[in-house]
Amino acid sequence: MWEHERGGTGGADGADGAEDRREGSRRGRRESGGRGGRRTEGREDRAGREGRQELPPQSPEEQARAICLRLLTGMPRTRRQLADALAKRDIPEEVSEQVLSRFEEVGLIDDAAFAGAWVESRHRGRGLARRALAQELRTKGVAPTLVQEALEQLDSDQEEETARELVERKLRATRGLERDKRIRRLAGMLARKGYPEGMALRVVRRALEAEGEDAEDAEDLTI
Repeated sequence: MWEHERGGTGGADGADGAEDRREGSRRGRRESGGRGGRRTEGREDRAGREGRQELPPQSPEEQARAICLRLLTGMPRTRRQLADALAKRDIPEEVSEQVLSRFEEVGLIDDAAFAGAWVESRHRGRGLARRALAQELRTKGVAPTLVQEALEQLDSDQEEETARELVERKLRATRGLERDKRIRRLAGMLARKGYPEGMALRVVRRALEAEGEDAEDAEDLTI
């Protein structure tokens, strides 16, 4: 009986030993795998660092081209606008002139087209008259001859028609005001958009007359 009991105990010890050995083997594999993973990860990091090379610094010409292309992607620009942007970024003037001239040669800069599109857009969208449009184009560096050519697409009749439309849209908002105040407010709105004083007063007077308001003395007022 004692031999049987000793045998049973030994079997249990054998089973426990085998389980310990298996657990140790699994633990060893996990640790080995972890170390191997870290080694692999380290090699990948080194390979990545070695594969990444510092890009050489851009030359002033490359910087200028990149700046101009980025600005032109958003909207058309005049040569003066681009030149000012390059100057703010410390691009040498001779480099700027060279790059801008090249952009003009290939049609990426076209001040005449810019001016024509500006006049059409701002007149239709904001109702600006020729005087205001000329001022805006001058501030953007468009040459006077190109400004004049762009403004030729607007004649006096078209300007006056646009002025009438502007007054009609604002007329209702002035009802209830004294006549002189209505005239000054409406004519002042047109003056701020660049319409000549005589045209502004004439358009306002006719609009008030059409509404039934006596505006015969409007010509004597000043804006």
